Amino acid sequence: MTDDGAEMRFLDDVTVELVKHSASDTDVLWAARVSTAGEQSLEEVGTDPERSKGLINFLMRDRHGSPFEHNSMTFFVSAPIFVFREFHRHRVGWSYNEESGRYRELRPDFYVPGTERKLVQQGRPGKYVFVEGSPEQHKVVTEVMEASYRQSYAAYQEMLEAGIAREVARAVLPVGLFSSMYATCNARSLMHFLSLRTKSEQARVPSFPQREIEMVAEKMEAAWARLMPLTHAAFVASGRVAP
Repeated sequence: MTDDGAEMRFLDDVTVELVKHSASDTDVLWAARVSTAGEQSLEEVGTDPERSKGLINFLMRDRHGSPFEHNSMTFFVSAPIFVFREFHRHRVGWSYNEESGRYRELRPDFYVPGTERKLVQQGRPGKYVFVEGSPEQHKVVTEVMEASYRQSYAAYQEMLEAGIAREVARAVLPVGLFSSMYATCNARSLMHFLSLRTKSEQARVPSFPQREIEMVAEKMEAAWARLMPLTHAAFVASGRVAP
């Protein structure tokens, strides 16, 4: 327990929740067909997308991207701060609002890699791989991280108790601290994110994301695949290249 009664938690996973959406495969169809059908494309709003999955595959294959933008998904994400610093590199088609250490006292939730997280980097930049760590290495990571987190959060609490402003006291907190945000995107921007932040044998262009942001991406992809299964299948079939 910390001085203010909050329980310090060491977490090895991230949270992703789809909180709001207006997204379906049909959205792609009527957006695409306005180019040839004009006002008659409104008739596609309630159509069965299964009858037109060939059109979705064509749009994806030939990279006609704009029809994939007429939808919206809002996710709640809780993850380490270092994940958000990478996430916010994705700016086109994304909107973010993150919790603020200026306006609230930050909770003592910290990231410690689980035993399945590969710890050792081998090779030079551009050609390196990650391999499993030994039990001894996992022990070192866990013990050192937890000790560092306890020390930094104690320093944070000490300054708050001395009357120091939250925006100043937060400077001692590490990037392994969990933060939370709402992230809103459309299918096209999400596909671009997934193409860079997941590693897949089906990808035409290989990507090498940090595992922790890939954990977020995998949960987002699973939610999106349930909303727009034909679009997701076309994305995978096209080599996971965003249109």
